[in-house]
Amino acid sequence: MERDTDYSSDQPADRERHHGGVNDPLAGLPLLIPVPQAARLIGISRAAAYRFASTGDLPVKRLGRRIYVVSAKLREFIEAAGEAA
Repeated sequence: MERDTDYSSDQPADRERHHGGVNDPLAGLPLLIPVPQAARLIGISRAAAYRFASTGDLPVKRLGRRIYVVSAKLREFIEAAGEAA
């Protein structure tokens, strides 16, 4: 039994994963992600991510005692950090 499956990169889901021709690790993330996961994605330490969260530099939402990063605003944080460098 043959399946007619197209795995080409022209699929809309695949195009959304690319930003400027490079794989986009931020595509497809849930709305809120734990701080340690965000730290791994942007290449900083867990402690640094919590420091950025406490100063308000990293866009976070608090749910009870847990702190989550707003993934939709994570790209803005990365771009702002790149401009400051």
